[in-house]
Amino acid sequence: MLEIQTPETIMFWVLAPLSVIAALGMLLVKKAVHSALLLAWVMITLAIFYIAQDALFLGIVQIVVYTGAVMMLFLFILMLVGVDASDSLTETISGLRPIAITAAVGFGGLFVSLIGRAKLGRDAVGLTAANTNGNVESLAQQLFSTYVWPFEVVSALLITAALGAMVLAHHQRSVARPTQREQSIARFRSGSLAGAAGLPSPGVFARHNAVDVPALLPDGSAAPTSISATLKARGDMLESRSFELGEVDNTVAEEK
Repeated sequence: MLEIQTPETIMFWVLAPLSVIAALGMLLVKKAVHSALLLAWVMITLAIFYIAQDALFLGIVQIVVYTGAVMMLFLFILMLVGVDASDSLTETISGLRPIAITAAVGFGGLFVSLIGRAKLGRDAVGLTAANTNGNVESLAQQLFSTYVWPFEVVSALLITAALGAMVLAHHQRSVARPTQREQSIARFRSGSLAGAAGLPSPGVFARHNAVDVPALLPDGSAAPTSISATLKARGDMLESRSFELGEVDNTVAEEK
């Protein structure tokens, strides 16, 4: 028998509520990136619990493989592709919602049944006896002999989770991506002074050489499209008219 120590009890009552809150937030948040971050926190908390229960190998694998590799890969894919709330609510494959509801009700009933048959009030049993031959050797013996069927079921669930992440990150383009030839033809036919040569960099021929200052075209007019779209969205682009050649000439004339 293993007696539960006071530090382990304090750790459980601190981390367990945070883990449950993070799990609920993972289901309720609107952005997929936030959901992935909350899931990573849940995985780290589980790893800490494993290590506290003498399952050192399982805790390290939980952090290195699942949290550090698999979960971060999903997070980077979501950040690069970009899935907003409206995309997350759109079914890319028809018929998934009834299947998901049925599966959720089934797993919920199974979970309630397991809790109802659980025997409470027993003393906690650690892995001291199981680790007699070594943590890795004992874990391998249990996984590939006694618990081989649950192990395979969990593997199938992980594959399903990977497929679900790819379905969430999938985007179907409504308009075909223009080729380089089509883009070149469109630039020459646009009628813009910068159509053939391309836009100058921000601040070129302007009064200030900065990334938030629109470049000036050959006719002296400002080119707002030379500013990064990120600066435009943040509202950091300076007023274009104050950097045009006409405004500069008027200012110089007034000063004289």
